[in-house]
Amino acid sequence: MSIRTFALLSLLALLACANMAHAAQSYDNCSGFIDSLPSTISTQGVWCLRKDLATSITGGAAITIAANNVTVDCNDFKLGGLSAGTNSGASGIGSNQQNVTVRHCAIRGFYDGINLSAIGGLVEDNRLDNNLHAGIYMSGGEHNLVRRNRIYDTGGFTGTASTPAFGIYASADILDNTVVYVFSNGAADSTGIYLLYAGGHEVGGNLVADINSTFNGSVGIAVGANNVTVTGNSIFMGSSPSLSDTGISGHGATDTFCKDNIIGNFEIPMANCQDAGGNASH
Repeated sequence: MSIRTFALLSLLALLACANMAHAAQSYDNCSGFIDSLPSTISTQGVWCLRKDLATSITGGAAITIAANNVTVDCNDFKLGGLSAGTNSGASGIGSNQQNVTVRHCAIRGFYDGINLSAIGGLVEDNRLDNNLHAGIYMSGGEHNLVRRNRIYDTGGFTGTASTPAFGIYASADILDNTVVYVFSNGAADSTGIYLLYAGGHEVGGNLVADINSTFNGSVGIAVGANNVTVTGNSIFMGSSPSLSDTGISGHGATDTFCKDNIIGNFEIPMANCQDAGGNASH
């Protein structure tokens, strides 16, 4: 064996060891593992996926968090519900507990990908696609944060005649997310990001694109709370706009502040929003 060949094999061995060590480290903080569905977590700590999981349940949640101070870390594994069909009412991950974190999950095929309703929630670095009502549904609480999630192809619930669709529906700071293609079913609206309830939040740095509705119109970002800043977002309508399609729909002209947003191809770029400068539309 030549010196060059020996050196190459040694380098490959070192890289393999390094990769193995890195993979093992991804589980170092796990309190336990979720290995089957449906599953209920009733003890605080960090609970992890270590393989792809799927279920055909049509109600409840594939993973129910029933304790405060729980983190679900999917380690980028898949949580699938597509086999339940388009009239499923199940959530991928659901909880009404405090201080819940969901991260690194690939969730698809549920009514709501993630459904949380308490305070102190954190939803970050997930991919959610082909969910029927909302990618992320986060209501009833404060001190929540939704950031760096990728949400695709949301809508199409067939369980009722008219069901709206939302990429993100949350009472939270909503930062640096990507929401692409939201479509409603029947006589219902579709919205990329909807901020609700508590005021004082920020919707910033998000990409929202291709929001389609056959009813009253599509909204890129809608605000249902006062004293909200909508800043640095890029919002694009993928198809020809209707008369009521709106890029940013504020809560009120004096308590929603819009700054440095780029809005493309909406019939109404901004409504009920105080222009704080730097906004551009076409």
